[in-house]
Amino acid sequence: MSYNSRYQKVCDVCTNKVITCAKHTPLIEAVKLMRTHNVSAIFVQDKHRIVGVWTESDCLTLDFTNQTLKKVAIQKVMSSPVLRVSNQQLLTDTALVFNKHGVRHLLVTDDSNVPSGVISITDIVRNQGLEHYLQFRPINEQYNKDIKIVPSSLDINEAVTLMRELCEKVILVFNEIENTFGIITQRDLLKLITKRHNHKVCWDLASRPLYQVTTKDSLFDAYRLMSESNVRHLVINDNDKIKGVLSLEHLISEIEIAYCYELEKVLEQRNVALQHSQRNLYLANKIIDSSLDGIMITDSNAIIIQVNPAFSELTGYKEYEVIGKRPNMLSSGRHDKNFYIKMWDSLVKKGVWQGEIHNRKKSGEIYIEWLSIIEIKEPGYSEVIYAAIFSDITERKNAEEKVVQLAYFDELTGLPNRRLFNDRLAMALAAAHRDNQMLAVVFIDLDRFKEVNDSLGHNAGDNLLKLVSERIVKTLNEGDTLARLGGDEFVILYEVNSVEDVIRLAEKILNNLNTPFKLEGFEVGMTASIGAAVYPEDGLDSETLLKHADIAMYRSKDIGRNSFQLFQPSMNARSLERLAMMSRFQYALENDEFELYFQPKQCLKSGLIMGAEGLLRWQDPDLGTISPAQFIPLAEELGLIVRLDLWVINQAGKELILWQGQGLNVGRLAINVSACHLSQGRLAANIEDMLKRYQLPGYLLEIELTESSFIGSFSQAKAELQKLVALGVHIALDDFGTGYSALSYLTKLPFNTLKIDASFIAKIPDEYSNSQIVAAIIAMAASLGLTVVAEGVEYASQKAHLTELGCDVIQGYYFCHPLTCQQWIDFCQRTTKRDMTQLTVTS
Repeated sequence: MSYNSRYQKVCDVCTNKVITCAKHTPLIEAVKLMRTHNVSAIFVQDKHRIVGVWTESDCLTLDFTNQTLKKVAIQKVMSSPVLRVSNQQLLTDTALVFNKHGVRHLLVTDDSNVPSGVISITDIVRNQGLEHYLQFRPINEQYNKDIKIVPSSLDINEAVTLMRELCEKVILVFNEIENTFGIITQRDLLKLITKRHNHKVCWDLASRPLYQVTTKDSLFDAYRLMSESNVRHLVINDNDKIKGVLSLEHLISEIEIAYCYELEKVLEQRNVALQHSQRNLYLANKIIDSSLDGIMITDSNAIIIQVNPAFSELTGYKEYEVIGKRPNMLSSGRHDKNFYIKMWDSLVKKGVWQGEIHNRKKSGEIYIEWLSIIEIKEPGYSEVIYAAIFSDITERKNAEEKVVQLAYFDELTGLPNRRLFNDRLAMALAAAHRDNQMLAVVFIDLDRFKEVNDSLGHNAGDNLLKLVSERIVKTLNEGDTLARLGGDEFVILYEVNSVEDVIRLAEKILNNLNTPFKLEGFEVGMTASIGAAVYPEDGLDSETLLKHADIAMYRSKDIGRNSFQLFQPSMNARSLERLAMMSRFQYALENDEFELYFQPKQCLKSGLIMGAEGLLRWQDPDLGTISPAQFIPLAEELGLIVRLDLWVINQAGKELILWQGQGLNVGRLAINVSACHLSQGRLAANIEDMLKRYQLPGYLLEIELTESSFIGSFSQAKAELQKLVALGVHIALDDFGTGYSALSYLTKLPFNTLKIDASFIAKIPDEYSNSQIVAAIIAMAASLGLTVVAEGVEYASQKAHLTELGCDVIQGYYFCHPLTCQQWIDFCQRTTKRDMTQLTVTS
């Protein structure tokens, strides 16, 4: 130690952490808190004042047959008052307090009488270095011979009662069938509080195997076994016969007998040694103690004889824990024998060694230190000592590794990034060329990932990317590389023997991704579009292979997503077509190349037209008819989706004016708007501008939204929809049943119409489960006062079944295909004048 141990105080050895709970805390929560912090005592607070303590020993006072025991407030079973000691009190005086009151824990207070820590009798013993005393003391009679042994079939509650009545902290359990013993201690009783259990007999609770010593072993052997095994009780076994149980309390009692005598003796010896020290040694020690670098001095036999405070700060080992031991107690196990041979060879030849070394702290943490070892020979003496001076450079090394990590790895998923992938691909191509082997580059792009970001937020999107990367990694072989190029794009470098290997990998990835992911309380389905190019057939260099794999991936998206495509030369043409489409899209938007088609809706009760849905079409002069499935994602990718929405809104106004001019009174015009438009908070304002521009009433317009439009920002969406309602605009929930389908939205948001997705209608009435789902949706909507529209009706049997279920309106090819503007007007005018007069629009 760096100062006279005669004056060692409580603050030098106590634990600075006081684990507390409120007086009303249920017993089970208090015990869980103890287990979390690995302590055997918890203090009870009432209004920031400690009023009691509960320890493992108090288990014996509990009635485990009480069904409500776990919920009992801690104040009802705690011990009070709490014994306290000042942090400035000498350890010698504190030991007397433990002896007088027979307790294991004392609350430590500072100068202001505020709790600042906890001290146990074990803390005192462990900090006095009395192990040498235990080494020369045999166990002999220092154990409990009258230990109670109970049969394994004894009811667990009876065993606890027996321990309580006999004031036993431990009992042994004998299993007659297995001819073996187990042990139940106070710590085991905690399991009856913290865990759900079906323990009926005490054997279920008994710990095993037993930790055993003999009467011929020393008390130090017993103490070391207890410390290493983290137990407080050892069974005494001589000649395969159990004699009794040795507890930690027996060791502590034995040490306490010699405590004061031994302590005074050691302190006197140290004082004498200090009085004979020379001034230069005193100054050297002062310098060593003040050094910010850790210093350890060993003798010629590599036995530690001195360390400084910085050593303890850096390693976690106190002085008394290392003096007399070898430096290899710090070994991390990361250096082989040859490393240390070279180190000692340098010391012998040069008298010095310097370098980086991995060592282990007392906590088990591995750290990196810069170590210098110097050989010191005092003139006139043949004995050699070694001084090791070190500093912790872990943070600096971690910072260097972080720089490398950021340069070559994706920060979110930990996967290789584009730079590292390109390096590995270049090396793999060189090896494949040399060895005449095949190689595959596989592009993976998540389908509709943007919807997750828009609806659930970017944190959920980031979590989804991590989960997706973990699933893909599980499908790969060792040596294959999965990289994230950015966004939701992944790429795999895959060693293959045939094209069939690539196909099998793609199918495996698609199947693994089909299981929904749990995000933010939702089960989110996610699919992927996959494309692959194979060396050498599809390209001989990195750039070509990556480009062709990317083209194949886009082909997967074009054919409907959730699919895989191998590269084919014909795909280059499609890729060029996509580029042409991107360059043409903005021009088309600015030059009115889009058109609204109209699909009528029919009332099932009256058979009359109940309005129409406006469907967007693009007829390009060069590219021909382009499907919305192609140009809608393109608009989102180019950031033009809101502009496209505005075109549709304005065109809807023009069409409604035209309807009125033709004398058509055929219900509302429904248009679809994007989730992005709603989330920007300008949808209601843009609709209002259009209605004012064309002097139209709001009830002629219906806005169709999907659930993804409002999941991410519910409050904002609700406010925006209420503004639309105030304008008289009707609101329809589109594609119901295919998204998250949270029923609470139906009551919290101002919907007028519920549209059942065509995927459900397609399977009725033949498929029973789908028919039941449709029936339930219709019944629920009716009870909420919502109009139900069934999409995708193509057959008479579907119409008849929906009529029977009480559906309000149908839409689909069975009634009418989508029509151009003029076709729609002709269709409406063919309706009889009587029917037209019956059709009225109500707001």
